[in-house]
Amino acid sequence: MASAKTIVVGAGIGGLAAALALLRRGLDVEVYEQAAELKEVGAGVQISSNGSRVLHALGLAEALARVQVTPSRRVLRHWSTGETWDWFALGAATAQRYGTPHLMLHRGDLQAILAAAVRAQKSDAIRLGKGCVAATQTADRAEVRFADGSAATADAVIGADGIHSQVRADLFGADRPQFTGCVAWRGLVPMERLPSGLAQMRGTNWLGPRGHVLHYPVRRGELMNFISFVERDDWQVESWTVAGTAHELANDFRGWHADVHAIIDGLDTPFKWALMVRGPMERWSRGRIALTGDACHPTLPFLGQGAVMAIEDGYVVAACLAKYGADPAAAFARYEAIRRERTAAVVRKSHEMRGQAFSPALADPHQEGAEAIARDWQEVRARERLDWLYAYDATAVEV
Repeated sequence: MASAKTIVVGAGIGGLAAALALLRRGLDVEVYEQAAELKEVGAGVQISSNGSRVLHALGLAEALARVQVTPSRRVLRHWSTGETWDWFALGAATAQRYGTPHLMLHRGDLQAILAAAVRAQKSDAIRLGKGCVAATQTADRAEVRFADGSAATADAVIGADGIHSQVRADLFGADRPQFTGCVAWRGLVPMERLPSGLAQMRGTNWLGPRGHVLHYPVRRGELMNFISFVERDDWQVESWTVAGTAHELANDFRGWHADVHAIIDGLDTPFKWALMVRGPMERWSRGRIALTGDACHPTLPFLGQGAVMAIEDGYVVAACLAKYGADPAAAFARYEAIRRERTAAVVRKSHEMRGQAFSPALADPHQEGAEAIARDWQEVRARERLDWLYAYDATAVEV
């Protein structure tokens, strides 16, 4: 149905991936984004092989190669002593095992690559300054209304508007997120500010009793991305754009190894947000309107799969609309059927990992059992992140 048009609400990574997948299948797309400027928050994102497989299928391998980091390995470190354990190999080993590499990227770089690819297919596809205030439908059309008073209609609407999705609220009512008791911090440090021992092309996870730190290189290795989690009950704002202070962040990790504080000291502006969980949705779509990514299955960051699930969603929903485009409701029902079990497993396992991210026994000043904790953590992560996750091929599912 080449004349069909789809509206995508939200020009984040998932929305743009869906738009590009639709355009490459010959379907018309309009993307509406509330921001006046297409500028992703300054943070890193890991794209495991199941995600890079989709991005390569969308023709983005060459553009990604100009900005990506393909890390050599991941290591574990002890929060106070700095002791290091090898975790697992990435780089060539991952590409050989799964066919495509594990990538570390600046979110803004990935968003810019996707936006450029969308505009190369359709120059005016992305409309900025269009905050969605309502999504409605009739038997034969769907409509999105915007804060500026304008509206747009299409055959189908995809709500890719994130955890605070207006499209979801219109379809299913307000959600009720629950606080996890964890606060996350993020930031970026220019690599030249770091000592050579830290400026490595690898990912590092620090294991601690009440906190967890992850850092890895992005943007060709020019920046180090920092993300951390700490048990706190005094901050429950679920936003990626609230600035904190380096002093507050350093206080959350008081007593941690000097290498952690070297990164914290190098941050220009750290940002913090509360980690929330939501119960699984019974449905993701109604009629001509469907949800993707964080709008329908938000996940905690402990498996590093939030963006990847949105990318997979985008490819599959496009394939379903291409096949069943004359009947958007049927297309979206098939999309849900394909994606529900996998995304539910990711959400569930990510939540389970929240309980394993902290190792209270490491508070022991004698450091007894640190080796055993690291070994247990390695085994858990290996079990959680094996082939079921990385070998999945969203480009080959039967629609």
